[in-house]
Amino acid sequence: MTHTQAQINLIVPIGTQVVTQIETQSPKGSVGTIIQIPTDGNHTYHIQLPTGAIVPLKRHEFSIRKQFQSEGLITPLIDRKLDDHVIYRVIIGSRAYGLDDENSDTDRRGIYLPPADLHWSLYGVPEQLENDEAQECFWELQKFLVLCLKANPNVLECLYSPLVEICHPIAQELLDIRSIFLSKLIYQTYNSYVLSQFKKMEQDLRNQGSVRPKHAMHLIRLLLSGITILREGFVPVQIDQHREALLNIKYKQTSWEDVNAWRLQLHEEFDRAFTQTTLPDRPDYDQANAFLLNARRTMT
Repeated sequence: MTHTQAQINLIVPIGTQVVTQIETQSPKGSVGTIIQIPTDGNHTYHIQLPTGAIVPLKRHEFSIRKQFQSEGLITPLIDRKLDDHVIYRVIIGSRAYGLDDENSDTDRRGIYLPPADLHWSLYGVPEQLENDEAQECFWELQKFLVLCLKANPNVLECLYSPLVEICHPIAQELLDIRSIFLSKLIYQTYNSYVLSQFKKMEQDLRNQGSVRPKHAMHLIRLLLSGITILREGFVPVQIDQHREALLNIKYKQTSWEDVNAWRLQLHEEFDRAFTQTTLPDRPDYDQANAFLLNARRTMT
């Protein structure tokens, strides 16, 4: 991408409300609307003021109004080291499943619990902390609990990962009650994820004539996991019994026809497990809420 192309991509669109940063026909700080954009990064915008007057301004001579009004709310978080408040960190993905090889990434997920004064403050806290370079993501405790209550497969697996790196006493309390998140909702959410994976595979079949082995492997793994949860009441992260079969899919040693036949068989087992499960219809919202309130109080 050329320098000029990069500038064009950053053009503020017509109709955006802005705040002037220099004195024009109106005082500095006036609000206007962009009515004409530059053809390249060196030209000016045409800004229409409330009086109807039109003034030419370069990009550094105005701010986007929404950003201008939010500056004071965002800045205080810059100096807060929220990573210091991680109370739970685990490795998930192929390394936790036991399906890794020398090319596998190391994905870390977990929970952070910010100080109460910051959480209650005007500035609030982000729902999650992400570090793409380090392949890390930490959810704020309430967000994490909500995702668990919705039976999100990726988040539930965090509570059952065998590769735990950080576990604060508060996090251990959560692990001790993790079964409260398991309910019949598993059937719907896991099926939803399976359908998403299958949709990707159908697109690959149409466009490329074959499926991506990784998509096929994870579709099977999700079905196996969902069946175990409904039958046995825990989330199986390590796939010991089926490791060889899943690796055969990953390394293209199993045909799509055989994978699809296994998929259909597992769908039948999943349906049967749902009709026979002893899990409750819904997770225990009250106990999850009580845990959250107690955890919040420890940070006051």
